[in-house]
Amino acid sequence: MTNSPLPAPTGPFVRIKDLSGGNGDEPVEEIRGFPSAADAATFARRYVRDSMERCRAPGMDADAVLAAWFAFGEDAEALDLDGEHWTSGAEIRNFAAKPARTKAERDWRALDPRKNMTDDEEEGGE
Repeated sequence: MTNSPLPAPTGPFVRIKDLSGGNGDEPVEEIRGFPSAADAATFARRYVRDSMERCRAPGMDADAVLAAWFAFGEDAEALDLDGEHWTSGAEIRNFAAKPARTKAERDWRALDPRKNMTDDEEEGGE
């Protein structure tokens, strides 16, 4: 087993973080291959939205939804080497207060660059 570092990001990417604390502050995953910073940001926004909706139960108020998300959800941030950055901080309270109205608000899979990769590419192979 080698402990070699991951290759440096070369374009827009998204970091996924498990809020349940299992990994501490370390991201669970970094997703690369987005064609633009805007695509990475939209993916991250939808990913967080979907995570929050999975934590929502009928009758929960916004504070309860937030508490459940911080205990069990997943956060995402989009980064780009040119300084573009999206984090959930500015929108998270609105997400908790207003449930998603459409499937598109949660459809991060449509933008996932991994859907077009072979297994070797996902694992870092050629």
